[in-house]
Amino acid sequence: MRMRRKKHREERLDACSDILITDFLQYKNDIKAVFEGDNPLNIEVGCGKGRFITETAKNNPDINFIAFEKNLDVLVLAAEKVKESGITNVKFVAGDANVLAEFDTVSKCEVIYINFCDPWPKNGYRKRRLTHENYLSLWEKLLVKGGSVHFKTDNKGLFEFSLNSFSDYGMRLKNITLDLHASSFEGNVMTEYEELFSSKGNPIYRCEASYI
Repeated sequence: MRMRRKKHREERLDACSDILITDFLQYKNDIKAVFEGDNPLNIEVGCGKGRFITETAKNNPDINFIAFEKNLDVLVLAAEKVKESGITNVKFVAGDANVLAEFDTVSKCEVIYINFCDPWPKNGYRKRRLTHENYLSLWEKLLVKGGSVHFKTDNKGLFEFSLNSFSDYGMRLKNITLDLHASSFEGNVMTEYEELFSSKGNPIYRCEASYI
Protein backbone atom coordinates (compact mmCIF):
# COMPACT_ATOMS: atom_id res chain seq x y z
CA MET A 1 0.00 0.00 0.00
CA ARG A 2 1.34 3.42 -0.98
CA MET A 3 1.90 5.74 1.96
CA ARG A 4 -0.21 8.89 1.91
CA ARG A 5 1.59 12.17 1.42
CA LYS A 6 2.53 13.53 4.83
CA LYS A 7 0.91 16.81 5.87
CA HIS A 8 3.30 19.77 5.67
CA ARG A 9 5.98 17.43 4.34
CA GLU A 10 8.11 20.11 2.71
CA GLU A 11 8.05 22.36 5.77
CA ARG A 12 8.94 19.39 7.99
CA LEU A 13 11.84 18.48 5.73
CA ASP A 14 13.02 22.09 5.79
CA ALA A 15 13.09 21.88 9.58
CA CYS A 16 15.52 18.96 9.20
CA SER A 17 17.66 20.65 6.54
CA ASP A 18 20.80 20.49 8.67
CA ILE A 19 20.83 16.69 8.42
CA LEU A 20 19.70 16.45 4.78
CA ILE A 21 22.46 16.40 2.15
CA THR A 22 21.12 18.46 -0.75
CA ASP A 23 24.16 18.29 -3.05
CA PHE A 24 25.54 14.85 -2.41
CA LEU A 25 27.63 14.72 -5.57
CA GLN A 26 29.94 17.40 -4.18
CA TYR A 27 31.36 14.59 -2.02
CA LYS A 28 31.98 12.14 -4.84
CA ASN A 29 35.76 12.37 -4.39
CA ASP A 30 35.72 12.26 -0.58
CA ILE A 31 32.54 10.80 0.87
CA LYS A 32 33.67 11.10 4.49
CA ALA A 33 33.80 14.89 4.06
CA VAL A 34 30.03 14.84 4.59
CA PHE A 35 30.98 15.03 8.27
CA GLU A 36 33.70 16.94 10.09
CA GLY A 37 36.53 14.84 11.48
CA ASP A 38 37.65 11.41 10.41
CA ASN A 39 35.34 8.98 12.22
CA PRO A 40 34.50 5.72 10.43
CA LEU A 41 31.54 5.95 8.06
CA ASN A 42 28.71 3.45 7.49
CA ILE A 43 25.85 3.62 4.98
CA GLU A 44 22.28 2.34 5.08
CA VAL A 45 20.58 1.84 1.73
CA GLY A 46 16.85 2.40 2.19
CA CYS A 47 16.38 3.55 5.78
CA GLY A 48 12.57 3.53 5.87
CA LYS A 49 11.15 5.31 8.91
CA GLY A 50 14.58 5.48 10.53
CA ARG A 51 14.36 3.23 13.58
CA PHE A 52 17.39 1.17 12.60
CA ILE A 53 19.68 4.05 11.72
CA THR A 54 18.68 6.07 14.77
CA GLU A 55 19.26 3.28 17.26
CA THR A 56 22.44 2.09 15.55
CA ALA A 57 23.86 5.61 15.58
CA LYS A 58 22.95 6.03 19.26
CA ASN A 59 24.80 2.82 20.05
CA ASN A 60 27.84 3.90 18.02
CA PRO A 61 28.47 7.61 18.68
CA ASP A 62 32.01 7.41 17.26
CA ILE A 63 30.78 6.23 13.85
CA ASN A 64 29.10 8.48 11.26
CA PHE A 65 26.16 7.28 9.18
CA ILE A 66 24.65 8.24 5.83
CA ALA A 67 21.15 6.91 5.18
CA PHE A 68 19.45 6.82 1.78
CA GLU A 69 15.69 6.96 1.29
CA LYS A 70 13.92 7.90 -1.93
CA ASN A 71 10.37 8.03 -0.54
CA LEU A 72 10.03 11.54 0.89
CA ASP A 73 6.97 10.64 2.95
CA VAL A 74 9.07 8.02 4.72
CA LEU A 75 12.24 10.09 4.80
CA VAL A 76 10.58 12.90 6.74
CA LEU A 77 9.70 10.46 9.53
CA ALA A 78 13.28 9.17 9.68
CA ALA A 79 14.77 12.66 9.71
CA GLU A 80 12.41 13.81 12.45
CA LYS A 81 13.28 10.73 14.50
CA VAL A 82 16.99 11.57 14.32
CA LYS A 83 16.37 15.24 15.11
CA GLU A 84 14.26 14.38 18.14
CA SER A 85 16.92 11.97 19.41
CA GLY A 86 19.54 14.71 19.54
CA ILE A 87 22.23 12.59 17.85
CA THR A 88 24.56 14.32 15.41
CA ASN A 89 26.20 11.42 13.58
CA VAL A 90 23.48 10.73 10.97
CA LYS A 91 22.75 12.51 7.70
CA PHE A 92 20.28 11.63 4.98
CA VAL A 93 20.26 11.58 1.20
CA ALA A 94 16.83 11.98 -0.39
CA GLY A 95 17.17 9.74 -3.41
CA ASP A 96 18.35 6.50 -4.89
CA ALA A 97 21.67 4.98 -3.82
CA ASN A 98 22.49 4.43 -7.50
CA VAL A 99 24.00 7.93 -7.37
CA LEU A 100 26.96 6.24 -5.65
CA ALA A 101 27.98 4.84 -9.05
CA GLU A 102 29.29 8.35 -9.80
CA PHE A 103 31.58 8.32 -6.77
CA ASP A 104 35.32 7.77 -7.01
CA THR A 105 36.10 8.53 -3.41
CA VAL A 106 39.52 8.40 -1.78
CA SER A 107 37.91 7.91 1.64
CA LYS A 108 36.00 4.70 2.26
CA CYS A 109 33.13 3.30 4.30
CA GLU A 110 33.30 0.40 6.73
CA VAL A 111 29.84 -1.20 6.47
CA ILE A 112 26.84 -0.99 4.14
CA TYR A 113 23.50 -2.00 5.65
CA ILE A 114 20.78 -3.40 3.40
CA ASN A 115 17.62 -4.07 5.37
CA PHE A 116 14.46 -5.49 3.81
CA CYS A 117 15.05 -4.21 0.31
CA ASP A 118 12.67 -4.87 -2.58
CA PRO A 119 13.12 -8.58 -3.47
CA TRP A 120 12.28 -8.07 -7.16
CA PRO A 121 10.97 -11.67 -7.26
CA LYS A 122 10.66 -12.01 -11.04
CA ASN A 123 13.84 -13.51 -12.45
CA GLY A 124 13.95 -10.92 -15.22
CA TYR A 125 14.42 -8.23 -12.59
CA ARG A 126 17.25 -9.90 -10.70
CA LYS A 127 19.75 -7.21 -11.74
CA ARG A 128 17.73 -4.75 -9.65
CA ARG A 129 18.35 -6.71 -6.46
CA LEU A 130 20.78 -4.87 -4.21
CA THR A 131 22.78 -8.08 -3.74
CA HIS A 132 23.22 -8.74 -7.46
CA GLU A 133 26.85 -8.78 -8.62
CA ASN A 134 26.41 -5.37 -10.28
CA TYR A 135 25.62 -3.83 -6.92
CA LEU A 136 28.28 -5.88 -5.17
CA SER A 137 30.88 -4.27 -7.42
CA LEU A 138 29.48 -0.84 -6.53
CA TRP A 139 29.55 -1.51 -2.79
CA GLU A 140 33.11 -2.85 -3.10
CA LYS A 141 34.26 0.41 -4.66
CA LEU A 142 32.95 2.34 -1.65
CA LEU A 143 34.21 0.08 1.14
CA VAL A 144 37.58 -0.26 2.82
CA LYS A 145 39.49 -3.47 2.22
CA GLY A 146 37.71 -6.10 4.27
CA GLY A 147 34.56 -3.93 4.51
CA SER A 148 31.25 -5.70 4.67
CA VAL A 149 27.60 -5.75 3.68
CA HIS A 150 25.14 -6.51 6.50
CA PHE A 151 21.98 -7.91 4.98
CA LYS A 152 18.55 -8.66 6.44
CA THR A 153 15.35 -9.80 4.74
CA ASP A 154 12.16 -11.69 5.40
CA ASN A 155 12.18 -13.06 1.84
CA LYS A 156 13.61 -16.59 1.68
CA GLY A 157 14.06 -16.53 -2.09
CA LEU A 158 16.00 -13.28 -1.97
CA PHE A 159 18.15 -14.58 0.87
CA GLU A 160 19.05 -17.73 -1.05
CA PHE A 161 19.85 -15.65 -4.13
CA SER A 162 21.99 -13.31 -2.03
CA LEU A 163 24.00 -16.05 -0.37
CA ASN A 164 24.86 -17.45 -3.79
CA SER A 165 25.62 -13.99 -5.13
CA PHE A 166 27.95 -13.18 -2.22
CA SER A 167 29.69 -16.54 -2.57
CA ASP A 168 30.08 -16.29 -6.35
CA TYR A 169 31.60 -12.83 -5.91
CA GLY A 170 34.22 -14.31 -3.60
CA MET A 171 33.02 -12.69 -0.39
CA ARG A 172 33.47 -14.21 3.06
CA LEU A 173 30.20 -15.02 4.84
CA LYS A 174 29.60 -15.06 8.58
CA ASN A 175 26.79 -14.72 11.11
CA ILE A 176 24.39 -16.48 8.77
CA THR A 177 21.02 -17.14 10.39
CA LEU A 178 17.76 -18.44 8.98
CA ASP A 179 15.78 -17.25 11.99
CA LEU A 180 17.43 -14.20 13.50
CA HIS A 181 15.15 -13.74 16.49
CA ALA A 182 15.52 -17.38 17.53
CA SER A 183 19.30 -17.30 17.13
CA SER A 184 22.08 -16.41 19.56
CA PHE A 185 23.08 -13.33 17.54
CA GLU A 186 23.55 -10.30 19.81
CA GLY A 187 23.20 -6.63 19.04
CA ASN A 188 20.39 -6.78 16.50
CA VAL A 189 18.52 -3.50 15.95
CA MET A 190 15.08 -4.03 14.49
CA THR A 191 13.52 -1.96 11.74
CA GLU A 192 9.81 -1.10 11.85
CA TYR A 193 9.21 -3.58 9.04
CA GLU A 194 11.14 -6.28 10.87
CA GLU A 195 9.11 -5.83 14.04
CA LEU A 196 5.84 -6.09 12.13
CA PHE A 197 6.69 -9.25 10.24
CA SER A 198 8.48 -11.01 13.06
CA SER A 199 5.43 -10.40 15.27
CA LYS A 200 3.47 -12.47 12.76
CA GLY A 201 5.90 -15.35 13.20
CA ASN A 202 7.83 -14.77 9.97
CA PRO A 203 11.51 -15.75 10.24
CA ILE A 204 14.09 -13.05 9.59
CA TYR A 205 17.15 -14.00 7.54
CA ARG A 206 20.47 -12.28 8.15
CA CYS A 207 24.12 -12.51 7.14
CA GLU A 208 27.31 -10.49 6.86
CA ALA A 209 29.38 -10.64 3.68
CA SER A 210 32.90 -9.25 3.68
CA TYR A 211 35.13 -8.37 0.75
CA ILE A 212 38.45 -10.19 0.83
